[in-house]
Amino acid sequence: MSLKIKVCGMKDLDNMLDLIKLPIDYMGLIFYEKSKRYVSALDAHFIKAIPGIKKIGVFVNASEQEILQKISDYGLAGIQLHGHEDPDFCLRLKSKDILVIKSFGIDENFDWQSLNAYESVADYFLFDTKTSNHGGSGIHFNWDLLRNYPLEKPYFLSGGLSAENIREASQISDPRLYGLDLNSKFEFKSGIKNVELLEQTLKNMNYEQVPG
Repeated sequence: MSLKIKVCGMKDLDNMLDLIKLPIDYMGLIFYEKSKRYVSALDAHFIKAIPGIKKIGVFVNASEQEILQKISDYGLAGIQLHGHEDPDFCLRLKSKDILVIKSFGIDENFDWQSLNAYESVADYFLFDTKTSNHGGSGIHFNWDLLRNYPLEKPYFLSGGLSAENIREASQISDPRLYGLDLNSKFEFKSGIKNVELLEQTLKNMNYEQVPG
């Protein structure tokens, strides 16, 4: 199975319209006010009408009410929880037929057993580099740590993925690796993606994945 591609941190409408011309599966919209890529004054109706791509809302310790409202307003296909949301919180949302991606910051001291409580309440995990800013650091963690992952839940890989290292990431031999989450290394500035770089990188990646 080819890897799914998620491009996160979009906040410009024209940039979004350029992005959907590429073979990208998910587009991430960040609803966290402290983020440099916060979706602030964009037209929700316009975003809701964008075709051909699944829109994922990224939240950090938001209330259930706020999340449900954003799902409705923006036509979100799912949510990515990037804070300290507990399993019960995830379960309440998943029980409403909402796609739930639960994010975890990974470093050398990460407790992999802590994932057990989330296995049945998330559709996917997302493994990012542990920072104090809930992601967006542009730094990738030691991918060898993924060997310690004990569960069968599929996951997205995030944190510092770039045109230079995406080949290495795409060749990680792990059937649980579901998709790659691209963000800051493909930007002109925060929230504005370099679509040409994304296009060329995806072409190179697809070529490299073709058995020869």
